[in-house]
Amino acid sequence: MMKHESIETNAALLIVFTLAAISIGGLVEIVPLHYIEGTVEDVKNSDGKDAVRPYTALEQLGRDVYTREGCYLCHSQMIRPFRDEALRYGHYSLAAESQYDHPFQWGSKRTGPDLARVGGKYSSAWHTKHLIAPRSVVPESIMPNYPWLEDELDISDLTEKMKTLKAVGVPYSLTTIEYDTNVDKFGEDVAKKLDINAAEKNLMAQAKLGNYDGNPDKLTEMDALVAYLQILGTMVDFSKHDEAEFVKFR
Repeated sequence: MMKHESIETNAALLIVFTLAAISIGGLVEIVPLHYIEGTVEDVKNSDGKDAVRPYTALEQLGRDVYTREGCYLCHSQMIRPFRDEALRYGHYSLAAESQYDHPFQWGSKRTGPDLARVGGKYSSAWHTKHLIAPRSVVPESIMPNYPWLEDELDISDLTEKMKTLKAVGVPYSLTTIEYDTNVDKFGEDVAKKLDINAAEKNLMAQAKLGNYDGNPDKLTEMDALVAYLQILGTMVDFSKHDEAEFVKFR
């Protein structure tokens, strides 16, 4: 039998065995993909429309703030299919829920809790207080303060951002045909919010209606970030889906 030491001391042999291990591992990951219909769940609402939609203009800018501030370094957005995770955070994450994320925010560390289903768990006022002074609502928190999120939100490049995301596959609409396609796919109410031509108008309307930071007279980064946090994990109503419906995609 070949000794482990003889492999480690022979560079050529080590390279061969390393490549073999990588190849086997790669085949184990790749081959099954050719024997399943898809890896992204087809999740529908009761009306037959897609449950998971792209982010609205305000939510997308909030996601940009989330990324800029490095929130993903301490918070994951990926609930694994384990009992302990389900008990703490809720239903495991679906691939469909991050299909429009560029890049996805699954994360690799949980200094703070997972945020995949944080939407609707707390009020917008709570989120605002938590972001400005975390220890005012969670005394044991080690999260830094983010008071500058009360600064005005920059929307000058909103249209260009949405066009860029459209170029990589996010179904925002520019033409009438694309708009009609979104009506069929998501419903008219959602399609209106995905129209790049009305992006700024839609953003202002959502911010005013939601009043996420408690200050209706100013459009802030806090409005956008809280709008993003409040949508996380809320698009799929798992109470209306059987568990077996998603197992075939795993």
